[in-house]
Amino acid sequence: MRILDYDYCVVGSGLAGLLSALHLGKSGSVLVVTKKGGADSNTNYAQGGIASVMAAQDSFEAHVADTLEAGAGLCDEDVVRDIVAAGPQAVAELEALGISFAHRNEEEGGGYDLGKEGGHSERRVLHAGDITGREIEAVLLERIREVPNVTLREEAMAIDLITTGWLAYRGVDTGEAGQDGSRCVGIYLLDRTTGEILAVRAPRVVLSSGGGGKVYLYTSNPDVATGDGLAMAWRAGLPIKNMEFIQFHPTCLYHPEAKSFLVSEAVRGEGAKLVDGNEQEFMQRYDKRGALASRDIVARAIDEEMKLTGAPCVYLDIRHQPRAFLEERFPNIFAACLGFGIDMSKDLIPVVPAAHYFCGGVEAKVNGETAMPGLYACGEVTCTGLHGANRLASNSLLEAVVCARRMADHLVATPAPDFDMPPISDWEYGDAVPSDEAIVVEHNWNEVRTCMWDYVGIVRTDKRLERAARRIGNLHHEIYQYYMEYLVNADILELRNIAAVAELIIRSAQLRRESRGLHSTLDCSEVGSGRVDTIITDPPGGDTRLAG
Repeated sequence: MRILDYDYCVVGSGLAGLLSALHLGKSGSVLVVTKKGGADSNTNYAQGGIASVMAAQDSFEAHVADTLEAGAGLCDEDVVRDIVAAGPQAVAELEALGISFAHRNEEEGGGYDLGKEGGHSERRVLHAGDITGREIEAVLLERIREVPNVTLREEAMAIDLITTGWLAYRGVDTGEAGQDGSRCVGIYLLDRTTGEILAVRAPRVVLSSGGGGKVYLYTSNPDVATGDGLAMAWRAGLPIKNMEFIQFHPTCLYHPEAKSFLVSEAVRGEGAKLVDGNEQEFMQRYDKRGALASRDIVARAIDEEMKLTGAPCVYLDIRHQPRAFLEERFPNIFAACLGFGIDMSKDLIPVVPAAHYFCGGVEAKVNGETAMPGLYACGEVTCTGLHGANRLASNSLLEAVVCARRMADHLVATPAPDFDMPPISDWEYGDAVPSDEAIVVEHNWNEVRTCMWDYVGIVRTDKRLERAARRIGNLHHEIYQYYMEYLVNADILELRNIAAVAELIIRSAQLRRESRGLHSTLDCSEVGSGRVDTIITDPPGGDTRLAG
């Protein structure tokens, strides 16, 4: 087993990971690991943009108020105020890197072309058409390749964190590194191209691996979103917070050939209405803001309409806007819909909700600190307190930029740990053999995702959660046995992780005895009083690896 030594190891190549690496590369050697190509991330799929107060009629107080309202009483207000106030600086930082946001022409008064999305009281979403995430990702990848201290290793999948607790369990003398409790000192990697196991030894590891939408059968996320960082952190003993709050984006394109294609909330910001099969608007019955209510409300309304009517979808109607406007404002969405035979200027757009964003995650501060020395985290993998029980649209990119900068500044200003890095124990294959049961992995993969969609979706009940807990618990045990018996590959690693994340979501949902934000249960319809978080620290059932 080869051992690679770096000052920092960053897991993930989305906005949070790449920005972290850019900042950290000024003070030491950085390895960025990503399990597919550098551009394979949730950031690359972000259509809407980044929320920030930029207009004269807007204010930080208004942005804070909108965020707190969307978060349904579960946001950390100090965190919200901190991140919102850093918005303009975050925008300036992205622009300094070469990212261009759309502007209005002179006839329209000039300035930023700010979009408005659900839950926002003002136009404050900066965008690059409807491919904001793709533009950001492309520019950051260019910048990363210009930094000599940063190495981007693609097709490298993180398996597990390496901690002094794990090394001591394996009989390794961790020396001074292990004297202050369990510390993160690196990660094990699988080279997806060669099948080789590698170890990265680094005194500071950054998790920026995104969320896990692929835990659900229908999601707007790319195939890489299997919750790897969440699962690794949990196995290492990190507190995992508020995982019951899974945001379902209300409007994923409903078409048999449209895999995970999102129709941005910005379409509703430009006047699109949600209508049923009879072209009747229905959102006003659920919220006075209509189609621009917060995502939790809109997703539940669509879910209820589909159940009431038996229809497979609802529709977005933006036919009042001229074709030229739609082609200019939403070039990617317009072209994609046209490819499926849907002309946005003439036709209704069939949509359904789909799993989109994790508001919970590894408990972390704005500066990236977690409960384990040596391990830092930023982006969707974390729970900082910004999003509460429901994320306000386009606050995710804002959080990623602000937290990546704060974390890098904190790490650079903090003296490096003063101890010799311990030796890393070899990866033990034992009696493991190559798998000849790929069908088992595929079957379990589908079973986990179907179970989560059927029983732990937009609206839940105690009985559904109990069924899900039993099924996922049994599957988790089976998957761990499979993991131990066969040589690891990317498929089994992802399956192991989605089973762990599924268990986290279910257990968190069972702990919350109320309906709040994205967690809606028919058995506890009332919202409780006060701010109560759900935190899970004990290891996943079935997977008995001692990591922490």
